[in-house]
Amino acid sequence: MIEIGFIILGILTGILSGLFGIGGGILIVPSLLLFFGMNILDANAISLSAMILPVGILGLISYYKAGMIVIKDSLLIALGLFIGSFIGGELAVNINEVFLTKLYVGILFYIAILYLEIPSLFKKKKESKPEEELKQVKKAFWVYMIIGMGAGIFAGLFGKGGGIVIVPILVAVLHYSPKAAAATSLAALQLPVGLPSIVIYAQNGHLNIMYAVFIATGIVLGTFWGTKLGLKLPPAIFKKIFAFFLIAVAIFMLLKTSSPM
Repeated sequence: MIEIGFIILGILTGILSGLFGIGGGILIVPSLLLFFGMNILDANAISLSAMILPVGILGLISYYKAGMIVIKDSLLIALGLFIGSFIGGELAVNINEVFLTKLYVGILFYIAILYLEIPSLFKKKKESKPEEELKQVKKAFWVYMIIGMGAGIFAGLFGKGGGIVIVPILVAVLHYSPKAAAATSLAALQLPVGLPSIVIYAQNGHLNIMYAVFIATGIVLGTFWGTKLGLKLPPAIFKKIFAFFLIAVAIFMLLKTSSPM
């Protein structure tokens, strides 16, 4: 029965991955901690391994047909992810687990605040173009690599795909629409960018490959459904749902950290 549980978790993860372009690990790790009683390092290893294969390929095809993927940017981000993944994995196995969790909670709240546009409530409103009409800002290749490296370090530390870092930066800094950012992020995450972290976790005895396989099976199906839903959501709703989702995960992690072990 535990195998069915992992497959269901994978399906739910895939739906969120296709919907938000965040890689899915943001759901896998908390779920493994809460429902399967794992420690954070084991959960991180399984999460990264479940997403090492191009499990989001069905959702990626839908985004590609919709013309929302910037392939060159995705490849540069992917290269940065690969490099950052090694750094993140090394840090994860050598840092206090409680500290990692609290740091992660803070990051989630920060990103949620940006997506809810709370800072704008304290500023004078200016006329702006609709979100879909904003022109993407092009930067030098190393900018995309740095974005990828930062996301890779984050992914290696917390078992996430890295999209939770990539998507907000593409939207806030490079003026991607939320959907285009999610698509480009998802494309970058289809390459084996998390392999360095997985090797490090495995060498330290934190990887159960069969659990990862069951979750990956569910992700393949879930990502396709999530992408279909994401393509139909208006940008404003897309951002708000993403923000509240991050807040929910952050609260869960905070309560988990505060409760007696």
